[in-house]
Amino acid sequence: MPKDPKDGALLAARVLEDKKGQDVVILDISRISILADYFVIATGRSFIHVKALADEVEKKLTEEGFILRGKEGYDEARWVLLDFYDIIVHIFYSTDREYYMLEHLWADAPRLEPATQGG
Repeated sequence: MPKDPKDGALLAARVLEDKKGQDVVILDISRISILADYFVIATGRSFIHVKALADEVEKKLTEEGFILRGKEGYDEARWVLLDFYDIIVHIFYSTDREYYMLEHLWADAPRLEPATQGG
């Protein structure tokens, strides 16, 4: 049975928050893009932290049955992209997140607020 992308996005956000990822945001892009259903965006405090966040998200989502289709940017750890088909996780080093401003590019996408993430 296919996994629910919303559940995966919420799980990714919880993992990122548990591991001290900063400014975690979930964007529901399902109605405005064919790329995925959800973007999960977070910031790491250092290159090592960015990699640790990516490792933990990959581990937890694959344990729950989500399939990792691709991983980009891991070696440089400035912007790591984890592609789980309907969920794309973006983990940035802080200056790179400010530069690319994905939230502004996808400003029309509804956000799942932290209060929503718990349930």
